[in-house]
Amino acid sequence: MRLIPPTLEDRPEVTVNTAERYARVEFTAERTLSKGRSMATIAWIGLGLMGHPMTTNLVEAGHTVRGFDLSERAQAAAVADGVVGVGSAAEALAGADVAFTMLPKGEHSRAAYLGEDGIFAHAAPGTLLIDSSTIDVASARLLHDEAAAAGFEFLDAPVSGGIAGAEKGTLTFMVGGAVEAFEKARSFIEPMAGNIIATGGPTTGQAAKICNNLMLFINMVSTSEAAVLADRLGLDHEVFYSIAKVSSGDSWPLRTWYPYPGVVDSSPANRDFAPTFTADLANKDIQLALAAGEETGTPLRLGEMVQGMLQQVADAGQGGRDCSIVRQLVDESFPS
Repeated sequence: MRLIPPTLEDRPEVTVNTAERYARVEFTAERTLSKGRSMATIAWIGLGLMGHPMTTNLVEAGHTVRGFDLSERAQAAAVADGVVGVGSAAEALAGADVAFTMLPKGEHSRAAYLGEDGIFAHAAPGTLLIDSSTIDVASARLLHDEAAAAGFEFLDAPVSGGIAGAEKGTLTFMVGGAVEAFEKARSFIEPMAGNIIATGGPTTGQAAKICNNLMLFINMVSTSEAAVLADRLGLDHEVFYSIAKVSSGDSWPLRTWYPYPGVVDSSPANRDFAPTFTADLANKDIQLALAAGEETGTPLRLGEMVQGMLQQVADAGQGGRDCSIVRQLVDESFPS
C-alpha cells in the first residue's frame, strides 16, 4: 500500500495552516494490520454497492463492524458477509471507536450527521468520524464545522477505484482534515485501501475527488469516441486497445471500461452495461465539478459536454446502467 501522510517539521515558524504541514512523504507498507494491534468496533452507515465490500474487508481484517442501511436488502447482504446488522445509526454507534459513512449525496450525509437523530447527537465523545461519501464541498465544510462545534474529529475521505477496488481492498482514499485525525484514521482505512493520501485541510478530500472524477468522465467519453472512430476506420478493437494502452492515449477508462465487449474483462460492455458505476452517479459527480467550477469562476467546457451526455442517458430512463454506456450515444446505437 502507498501511504502519503502529512509531515510536521519541528520548527516554531510552521503553523497549523501552512502548506508545509501537508508536505508529502511516500513510503510503502503491507496492507495488513500489525501484529498485536487491537481490533476495533466500527460503526458503518451505508451498505450499498461500495459500503458492502468495504465493510467485508474490515471484517476480514478482524474488526467488528456494526452496520446500518435504510435498505433492508442491502443490510442483509452485508450481514451475510460478517457485518453485525443493527436497527439504527444510533445503535451502530454504541461502543464504536470510529464511524464511517458511505452515502450517495450531500443531502444524505447531512441527514446522517445532523439533527437529534444524527451521528453528532449519538456518537460517544472521542469517536473518530469519517465520511467517505462523494459530496459537494459546501456540505463537507458544514460537516467539518458542526463536528468541531460538537467536539469531534472529522475527516472527509472520499474514495476512487469503484466497486472492483472496494472488493479487492485497493481503493484510493483522499483524506481531508487535521493531521492528527488523519494519523488516527490510517489503521482503520488500511484494510480497504491501496493508497491513502492526505490531501490537506478540511474539504480538500472532496475537492480532490471532484477534480479526479471530472478527468475520469472526460477520459471515458474520449475513449468511447476514439473506440467508435477506430471501429469505423476498420481497426480491430483488440489491436487498437493494445496500441492505446502503451501509447499517449492510455487512461484508466481505457484499461477498465473499454466500451466494446471482448477486449477488457472488467468492461461493463461485456455484460450489457450492468453497472460498476451508474450513469446517475456519474452525472451527480460531474455536476459537483460543474458547481465547483461556477463557484470558483472556472470554465469547464468539456465537463459541460460530458454532463449533457450523461443527462441524456438519465432522461432516457437508463441512469441505472453503467456510465460507459455513453459509447452508444457516440455510435448512435443508444435505445431511443
